[in-house]
This record gives sequence, C-alpha cells and structure tokens, in this order.
Amino acid sequence: MRVNFLWGSLMRITFIGGGNMASALIGGMLKRGAIAADIAVVELQADGRDRLAREFGVRAVEALDASAAGCDLLVLAVKPQQMREVCASIAPLIDGQTVLSIAAGLRASDIGRWLGGRARMVRAMPNTPALIGRGVTGLYADASVGAAERARAEELLSAVGRTVWVDDEKLIDAVTAVSGSGPAYVFYFIEAMVRGGEALGLTADQARELAIATFTGASALAAQSPESPATLRERVTSKGGTTEAALKSMNADAVGDAIVRALAAAAARGAELGDQLGAA
Repeated sequence: MRVNFLWGSLMRITFIGGGNMASALIGGMLKRGAIAADIAVVELQADGRDRLAREFGVRAVEALDASAAGCDLLVLAVKPQQMREVCASIAPLIDGQTVLSIAAGLRASDIGRWLGGRARMVRAMPNTPALIGRGVTGLYADASVGAAERARAEELLSAVGRTVWVDDEKLIDAVTAVSGSGPAYVFYFIEAMVRGGEALGLTADQARELAIATFTGASALAAQSPESPATLRERVTSKGGTTEAALKSMNADAVGDAIVRALAAAAARGAELGDQLGAA
C-alpha cells in the first residue's frame, strides 16, 4: 500500500544513528515537505554529524538530550549488535514515546524491554532501494501503538517507498526473506544473466545493460498490470519458442523450488537472529 502524504502533519522526529538508511529517510522527508528544524539525529561520529548538518540542515548531536527525546517518533537506526547498549544509554529519557526500530532481526518486545518498558514499539524492515526512494517496508506495531502513531510511522517510511503492515511480528521474518533480503536475489539473477550473455558473445557492458533494463522493465510491467505474474509469463512464452526452452531448462533444474527454499532459509535465519540478539 502506498500512502501519498505531503507531510501535512507536524511531526518531530529523532534518529539514533545517522547512517545510509537514516539519511535516505531524512532526505525523503525533506523532499515531501518536512521541516529540517523538526528533525534531530544522534550520531557519535563528528564527521557524520557535520555531514548531516551540512547536507540536510538538521540538528545533529552526539548524545540524546531532553530536546531530542521530546519527539513524536524516535527512530532506532543503529546496527543490531549495538542496540542493547544504545537502548541502555537512552532508556532514562524514554517515557511513552513511539519508538520505531529499523534494525534487522531484533524483536520489538526485546527492544522495548531494554528501554525499560516505557516505549510504544513499531518494528520496520525496509530494503536498500529506499536509498533511491524505491524501497518497500514491512511494518509491525505492538498493541500499545494507536492509529495516530501508526500513521506517523507509515508517513516516515512512505517517504522512501511503499509500506506493508503485518499484524503478527513473526511475519517480519517473512518480510525480511522476501523484500529485506530480496534485492540481493535480484542482483544474483542479474549477475547470472550477465554471465550467460557474455558466454553467448555479448560484451560485459552489453549484457549488463540488457539484463538490468529487462528487470526494471518487466518489474514495471508487473506493477502496472492487473494480471498475475504467472499470466504475464505465459503471455511471453510461445509454444516451441526460445522462452519456453529457457523455462524448461529452469524447471528441470528446479529453480523455482530453490528460490522458495532460499526464502525459507532466510526467514529461519531471521528468527534465529531474533533469538540470539534478544537473549537475556
């Protein structure tokens, strides 16, 4: 579901961590009408603070202070391995804020526990196309999060692409498997197509351009068409033709089944990481 906000609501947002995804979100918000003065970023590295202030005009500080903590939405944009320590440092300033985590693997309940149980938790799984405003994010909110807080979270993530809500946090592992890790699968397939094109005599540049344009064009067609991907595939598969020959080869190698198994492996690893990172 795509929500077409024009940033009409006043919303103060503080980011803990000013890396690539935080920068993408800040840039997307500003393009859609957010006010830089309403955005603060806690970033430990001095050069990072300088870059954020210079590039976006936001307030960049070394540690969470009362001003930055007094926000409508606090976004945890640090690495999963850093989260517990970060939560311990900011917990004294948490008092009922809506906290959104974009850290992979970590469950909302564990982060909320590290914050002293005083936060309303939203968990999000964006993907890397968000860096160019073409991402998709899966979202889950715990029972303490109301409609207004959900809308704020969605407004933020919709600044860099589409959003999809799930009503069971376990499904975030499935989101991670499909879309969070998904760009890597696409790149993997493109790599294989480029290798195949080169083996057939194309130059690397020619094969790369053909493969990438095919992916972007076919994806756009699938997004705009009311028909299923299966129907679209059937329409370009002439009996006895070249596409049928390629698909028969893939089916003989069980490529489709291998992809389904790969997603299951990714989801299982996501659940495993949640257990490991959230322990104790």
